[in-house]
Amino acid sequence: MRTVTVGVLGCGTVGQDVLHLLKRRKDIFDNLGVRVEVAGVLVRDTARARTVPDGTPLTTDPTFLQECGVVIEALGGIDSPLALLRPYLRSDRPVITANKALLAERWEELREHALDGRLYYEASVMAGTPVIGPMSTVLRASTFVRLQAVLNGTCNYILTQMEGGKTYAQALEEAQALGYAEDPPTLDVGGFDTAHKLTVLARFCADGNFPYEAVQVQGIEGVTLEEVAGARAAGQRIKLVAELARDGEGWHARVAPQRLPETHPLCTAGANRNALVYEGEESGTLIFAGGGAGGMVTASAMVGDLLDWLIGFPGHVPLH
Repeated sequence: MRTVTVGVLGCGTVGQDVLHLLKRRKDIFDNLGVRVEVAGVLVRDTARARTVPDGTPLTTDPTFLQECGVVIEALGGIDSPLALLRPYLRSDRPVITANKALLAERWEELREHALDGRLYYEASVMAGTPVIGPMSTVLRASTFVRLQAVLNGTCNYILTQMEGGKTYAQALEEAQALGYAEDPPTLDVGGFDTAHKLTVLARFCADGNFPYEAVQVQGIEGVTLEEVAGARAAGQRIKLVAELARDGEGWHARVAPQRLPETHPLCTAGANRNALVYEGEESGTLIFAGGGAGGMVTASAMVGDLLDWLIGFPGHVPLH
């Protein structure tokens, strides 16, 4: 049995659940002849209360990264995790991440590592609902036409609560109290989280260098209770929709609230979950729906990426 040393950056909800899942799925690692050893978990404060497996090596010193065979990044943010990962990536070792903001906004530096198959990031879009895997493999053979998606659970929750009669302010306050929305919630309700995810998707089906700046972004802050009620009266629902489609010789990418028929797949298959409708000339219309957030949902995709690496599958390679 071979030993694989894993380093984890961050020990919030996702990081803790990754650690628990590594232990829970010991059987599958045993079947692969692998013993997973967590070399270190980088945190800001080792005294903070956390729920982690006994013996988890929490530390504020990142030097353990140099002895790791693979790193799982669960910090969030952009420049801080990149500074930690930069020397590691330059040593040609793999990184598993769910960090869509990092991927979207620092692609110029990360792209060469992705092209070499060292970046694994299924969890960066729709968490544990697999969409990046299909787009980076079997759907490559189909000529991409268009996609529409609902990719942010916070916006989904707020708009659903508004359908029940709550104002935007009331629904947002409730979402924050439940831990769905950050404080401030701009990244979610402003549409920027969705734009990050759309950028990541666009690099598999439209342009491998698709820039985050090319996405037009409008959030849900201006949606009124009257507009939501008017849509419902017309047999429609308002959703924050990410959309990518051909526009002449280029691509049009937009995130904005849209009125959709109640029968639209983003309203039915998605319900209160994330959902994506992919249209290809040869594949036809495909619908993906499922959990798009949450610690264990995200952890399942990240540990799945670790298994892919152990088996020998490359990371998620964008269009060349």
